[in-house]
Amino acid sequence: MSHQENHGSLKAYIIGFVFSIVLTIIPLVLVLNHTLSGGLLTASILAMAVLQFLVQLFFFMHIKDGEKPRYNVMALVLAVVFVITIVAGSIWIMTFNSQVQ
Repeated sequence: MSHQENHGSLKAYIIGFVFSIVLTIIPLVLVLNHTLSGGLLTASILAMAVLQFLVQLFFFMHIKDGEKPRYNVMALVLAVVFVITIVAGSIWIMTFNSQVQ
């Protein structure tokens, strides 16, 4: 039984690296230049973080590669649901506690 691993090409790694750098620099520039304020700045940083996450998944972790059942994708989706639930719950609790005092 041969174990063939799916690795991306050099071109895909370079594209992923460039996207990662750009998606890191954009929020940095927005914060340093005070381009946006408040909620819009937070939303743009979160959007860049989600895009960065997707770039990492597709270009470096090869989440789309392979023809076998997508158990790793299902596990990833479950983990994302858990993280979103924990983060949203924490934000909700912190917001509620700040209003009580």
